[in-house]
Amino acid sequence: MAPATIVMALFLAGPIAYCVYIAFTDLQLTGQATSSFVGLDNFKAAFHDDAFLNAVRLTLVFTFLSSIVGQNTLGLALAALMKRASKPVRTVTAAVVVTAWVLPEVVAGFLLYAFFRREGTLNAILDWLGLPSQNWLFTLPILAVSFANVWRGTAFSMLVYSAALDEIPAEITEAAEVDGANAWQRLWHVTLPMIRRSIGTNLMLNTLQTLSVFGLIWVMTRGGPSNHSQTLPLFMYEQAFQKSMIGYGTAVALLLLIVGSLFSVVYMRLLRSEP
Repeated sequence: MAPATIVMALFLAGPIAYCVYIAFTDLQLTGQATSSFVGLDNFKAAFHDDAFLNAVRLTLVFTFLSSIVGQNTLGLALAALMKRASKPVRTVTAAVVVTAWVLPEVVAGFLLYAFFRREGTLNAILDWLGLPSQNWLFTLPILAVSFANVWRGTAFSMLVYSAALDEIPAEITEAAEVDGANAWQRLWHVTLPMIRRSIGTNLMLNTLQTLSVFGLIWVMTRGGPSNHSQTLPLFMYEQAFQKSMIGYGTAVALLLLIVGSLFSVVYMRLLRSEP
């Protein structure tokens, strides 16, 4: 174990420890000769910064809409539908959904930018249907980037739930159907309890991934307009690399890590509380 431990300490624990140290300094990327230890000043400044609080709020909205609700629900629905569909339908659906997942984040961002922009595909469809169009990236930017993240990331949830549904014994579902349970009752009382651990694991992994989404939002809106789609990763980038306040930006990164840890603790407690 010694070689692996040394490699992990050198390339993982070392940089993390250095980042933690930087978060407590006033280090800047402006040719500053030295940096000084400022304690909790960066963290205090963050909680008194309206832009930071706005980024926290938008991060939670983005995570809830695109991960907890969007990817999780749509992934489960697609997995359930594919289980009953014919093989050609399953093959085509899986190919379409997985293709969006394997695309590089920047490529997916450009595709969704072309879809939502003022002269984009969505407005062309709405105009053809005689419905009012709008500049979606200006009027509803956080909803647009949330939809983009759902479109790109649903495949992971679909694959997780497809594997979980395949593990449910067919005789249990058939017994519930014989007892008179309809489709919704079988879903609520049989299917969901039996895949509870898969749901918790999928939610945790999806949430952590969504909290760190940067390239997709940066390509589509760059956090605008007027910071209305600026999540914590974009705010961190702005402070550290555009305003050169690397110490403050690293402190924001640590706060983002804490947010992800809180989500993980909640999901782990839910998994451990399984009867």
